[in-house]
Amino acid sequence: MDHQTEIEIQAAAFRRLQQHLMQDRTDVQNIDMMNLTGFCRNCLSRWYQEAAAEKGIEMGKDEARELYYGMTMAEWKANYQTEASSEKQAEFKVAFEENVSKKTT
Repeated sequence: MDHQTEIEIQAAAFRRLQQHLMQDRTDVQNIDMMNLTGFCRNCLSRWYQEAAAEKGIEMGKDEARELYYGMTMAEWKANYQTEASSEKQAEFKVAFEENVSKKTT
């Protein structure tokens, strides 16, 4: 497979993942994703922002999230986010520390 075709296939797979998370499975909460996998939709939007920065494109966190989510975070939360139990919040603190904090410091 040539390099350009590989890039196009990777981009298509990313778009399908985005569709799955943003349209097909809006019931899956970010906190559950982070607790189980070590990443969530916000991580994907941050990786999008980081990839843009590597190409010299400045993009703020809110802009990246809106591009990834297809709406503002406030809209996403109002439409899809549910209250997390205290147990899930405790698990999230550990998962965030292990998967996000150590990598961004």
